[in-house]
Amino acid sequence: MSHDVATGEPAAASTKTPAAQAAPHPPAPAALRPLGLYTLLLGAALPMIDFFVVNVAFPSIERDLGASPAALEMVVAGYAVAYAAFLVFGGRLGDAFGRRRLFLWGVAAFGLTSLGCGFAPGVGWLIVARVAQGAASALMFPQVLATIHATTSGRARARAVSLFGSVGGVSIVAGQVLGGALVAADPAGTGWRAVFLVNVPVVVLALACGLRLVPDSRSDAPARGDVAGTVLLTCSLAALLLPLTEGRAAGWPWWSTALLAAAAPLTCAFLAVERRQERAGGSPLLPPSLLREAGVRRGLLVGAPVFLGFSSFMFVSALVLQQGLRYGALTAGLALAPMGVAQFAASVAAPRVTDRLGAGPVLALSAVAQGTGLGTLLLTLFSGWPALPPLALAPGLVLCGLGQGLQLPTYFRILLADVPASRAGAGSGLAATAQQSGLAVGVATLGSLFLTLVPHLGMRGALAVVFAVQSCGLVALAVTGLRTARGTAR
Repeated sequence: MSHDVATGEPAAASTKTPAAQAAPHPPAPAALRPLGLYTLLLGAALPMIDFFVVNVAFPSIERDLGASPAALEMVVAGYAVAYAAFLVFGGRLGDAFGRRRLFLWGVAAFGLTSLGCGFAPGVGWLIVARVAQGAASALMFPQVLATIHATTSGRARARAVSLFGSVGGVSIVAGQVLGGALVAADPAGTGWRAVFLVNVPVVVLALACGLRLVPDSRSDAPARGDVAGTVLLTCSLAALLLPLTEGRAAGWPWWSTALLAAAAPLTCAFLAVERRQERAGGSPLLPPSLLREAGVRRGLLVGAPVFLGFSSFMFVSALVLQQGLRYGALTAGLALAPMGVAQFAASVAAPRVTDRLGAGPVLALSAVAQGTGLGTLLLTLFSGWPALPPLALAPGLVLCGLGQGLQLPTYFRILLADVPASRAGAGSGLAATAQQSGLAVGVATLGSLFLTLVPHLGMRGALAVVFAVQSCGLVALAVTGLRTARGTAR
């Protein structure tokens, strides 16, 4: 069997004329310039900021719209499920129709749905608009990493991926700060609506820059759609994430346990359909052969404790700062700024550190730094509770930020190392789906554990239990890093 030189994929039997066969491949995409990279990173930041910016606005939404706690959780859950479920499909569309085109479509749709959220007359409207906003994010986000992967190489790619990895963590912190500032400022009497309406001018800027600065790229062999795979992936993610996010607030009704029980069979059905499509020479939404790549499997293993721990840390921290230490929304957001600065600095340095030490030792080092930060935070909270100034939390938060800043770029670097450019959309979709699913599951599981324990152990005791669980994940991360280092040494 012959293979395509550009993609490494098996070449299909040809029925073209000699003239058609001699036609050149599409020209290689232009190199990604710094301003184009920053435009892409701006697009990547928008969905991540909106994932968490709404947290600090919940009290205002509850008062203004008369929303129940279950409805407020659906505002988060609807966005998370739509976002995670359509990420791979968004990457596939970019492969087929052009990544710049899908990026611009996604940015425009994100702006329109942000308007829908900002002008929502009731909580039901807000939930629907948030679902649509999550779907728009899924069109936009995978094009960022796929474009980086297809238009860069060598050290330029390593630097771009490290900056991309930093965007997730920094955007979450920025979302908390921005949300607190906007709610406190109440511009033009908009209140909580400002956290959504502020997206509109940013979207206009991203569209203007994207048209001029982002190079286009697409797969040499665009794949056909995979309707069955898309439906099954959406159903399996919804069956897992909806009950985990909504079940506790609703008192664990029968439908939540039924959905959880259905999640595993739906996932198995999805994998079976994808495997059958790939064997038949079709175009599966998520090619199972990607999971046979050692780097992809190792990256997913690394990502599990990273994303589960990070999202639950941010969720629990917001509750501790606002309900335990009685900080206002703006003060609570600013208290996390030292972590965001440290995380950005570590992510920028990550390529050089990884080149010098290797990915495995960097993971182990990041786990030690973050674990030390968790311990420092816990000691600080137990010694000075509840009269603690924000600066007292800075040492522990800086250590946590340093660890997290090394982890995120290393995750993307490991997972995408073995993915060919022709499958950049599917690879980036897988990486982003794992990230978003991990963030949602982390909030749903460890966040629910924290809320369940608070009435029995108090806020500090519940925090100690959650930090202990996160530390177990960091131990696993360090062990994975050391094993990776030993395997590389051989």
